[in-house]
Amino acid sequence: MSSRPDELDVALTACASGDRAALRLIFDREAGRLVAIAERIVRRRELAEEVVQEAFIRIWTHAHQYAPERGSARGWIYAIVRNRAINMLRDGRREHTVEEVETLRETEQADEIMAAWHRLDRESRLRDCLGALDETKRHGILMAYVGGYSHGEIAGRLRIPLGTAKSWIRRGLSALRECMA
Repeated sequence: MSSRPDELDVALTACASGDRAALRLIFDREAGRLVAIAERIVRRRELAEEVVQEAFIRIWTHAHQYAPERGSARGWIYAIVRNRAINMLRDGRREHTVEEVETLRETEQADEIMAAWHRLDRESRLRDCLGALDETKRHGILMAYVGGYSHGEIAGRLRIPLGTAKSWIRRGLSALRECMA
């Protein structure tokens, strides 16, 4: 079966009558393209999926408002998705909330990592050896071994090239071994 606009017209009319199978047909035929369109607008996959979910709720509850003489069913459906995506951008609160949560989580993790270093016994040889390292190298080692971060994650968080992060950690570990010996 092809996804001709007349099939979408019939499906929207069926949705207006409460036919869930018709909504499923619209979803199966159009959801992938709708998510792609929404993602181009909101620039994040998870937000685009949320836009499409909200759009399908609107399609279901407002299918009775579709008028074939005013435009194609596909155009009506895509306009709903586009408008939902633009409204999400205008609202902005969701996107900021996600960013704020990620920032808060990273701050808490960074605090935990540094707290682990500060919890080491003041007379500990490991604490002395870690303290002798450059702060950035010490932080990288703690991120790797206390926080469980990969080299790539450390490079991203410290805003340094991956090779630099690997080198710092390798040199830092070598210095720790020498110091602890």
